[in-house]
Amino acid sequence: MAKHVAVLMGGWSSERPVSLSSGKDCADALESAGYKVTRIDVQRDISTVLSELKPDVAFNALHGPFGEDGCIQGMLEVLGIPYTHSGVLASSLAMNKEKAKDIMRAAGIPVAESRVVHRLEAAKSHILPPPYVIKPVNEGSSFGVLIVGADQSHPPQELYSADWPYGDLVMVERYVGGRDLTCAAMGDRALDIIDIISNNNTFYDYDAKYAPGGSTHILPADLKPNIYQYIQSLTIKAHQALGCRGISRADFRYDETAGEDGDLICLEVNTQPGMTPTSLVPDMARHAGMDFKELVSWMVEDASCDR
Repeated sequence: MAKHVAVLMGGWSSERPVSLSSGKDCADALESAGYKVTRIDVQRDISTVLSELKPDVAFNALHGPFGEDGCIQGMLEVLGIPYTHSGVLASSLAMNKEKAKDIMRAAGIPVAESRVVHRLEAAKSHILPPPYVIKPVNEGSSFGVLIVGADQSHPPQELYSADWPYGDLVMVERYVGGRDLTCAAMGDRALDIIDIISNNNTFYDYDAKYAPGGSTHILPADLKPNIYQYIQSLTIKAHQALGCRGISRADFRYDETAGEDGDLICLEVNTQPGMTPTSLVPDMARHAGMDFKELVSWMVEDASCDR
């Protein structure tokens, strides 16, 4: 009998539209691969829904808070339903950008210096010498990211806004210029590196990530062999240091003009990489000879509890 897979998508985070797109494509591919698939737009009653459905596997296509931060993972552990991607602790750590950086720094992975402060403090005066970046501590898909240029006399005043939706704690991080590079870990294997060129002359923001034509993916990235292998090794090291399972994706900034080997930092690790038509991990898998159907099937067969 075909394995019954519940594809969890939607939810209520700011990344809901991305999750619905990811979930639909994954569910379609799993059905074409021969799995029995139930599509679930996750609401607050998800525990009851899954208790009654009793699927063999939960394919987690959720993004953002609740779906990516250890909450849904803990619930699936309690229900005893094997699930894709990382477990409770790794998901929680990776979602908190500053905690993840503490662990990566201890593992010898280069990260940019930063401070976590209340958004009102960040709005009052420069926390770091410009240029720097302000990021919500627990958001993805570049939501709420603000870049403060070297010539800006004061921080972004939208941080004062009463309807700021991204939480009160923000990470103020040294800005590293140069190239946006990303690499995925698939189990204990590093896939090839993508050089992301944003086509809207800004940083790799939400539209560059998800709008058709928003960015160009150069795969494999044109890098010196020693830098290429170093980034792949850092991807696996970060995956293992945080305790990730299945597939994760590490994002890097690389300024090759700084010194002999340039200035390379790991920005973050994504435990729930996007799986939309414009997403990065499906591109890397295709380059490695694995089509989308094979990729999502691998993820289902890799699913487990106690991750």
